[in-house]
Amino acid sequence: MAKGIRWLGNQVLGFWHIGLLLFVLQEVPYMVMPFLQSESNPIMHMQESSAGLNLTEKILGTLCVMAMVFLVPEKPDPAADSRTGCGFCAAGVLLLNYAGWGFYFAGHQSVAVMLFFIVLLPPLYYLLIGLWRRNTVLTVLAAAFGIVHFTHVWLNLHG
Repeated sequence: MAKGIRWLGNQVLGFWHIGLLLFVLQEVPYMVMPFLQSESNPIMHMQESSAGLNLTEKILGTLCVMAMVFLVPEKPDPAADSRTGCGFCAAGVLLLNYAGWGFYFAGHQSVAVMLFFIVLLPPLYYLLIGLWRRNTVLTVLAAAFGIVHFTHVWLNLHG
């Protein structure tokens, strides 16, 4: 982890290589998707309901990744051990997300499956990583991303 410019509280601009790995792990289903010849893929073929929500969702998602990867603690956090549960919960959320993608790729593409497993869980994953790392910026961005992401997809599916 490289140290850099002080940002907010105990956070500095730097680079957290594990954050980059955590992002890549969350993107695995999208990397696998082109190799699966699914007859139906409603998530990738939704009609766009709002250009503004689409842009806001993309900006917030990108800012989440940037905050996770480039905002790092200035010094080791002695309270981090008390928050390892958030890290384990993030891992559990990622596994649930993978399970949801498994259902989706197997043809179980109900709105409930898509909204819970594929839409709500990624922002929750980022939120839990933010809590685990005591990264307030990531935590707030992830909460906002979750609201916008859910609303946008909901409107796309029901619009």
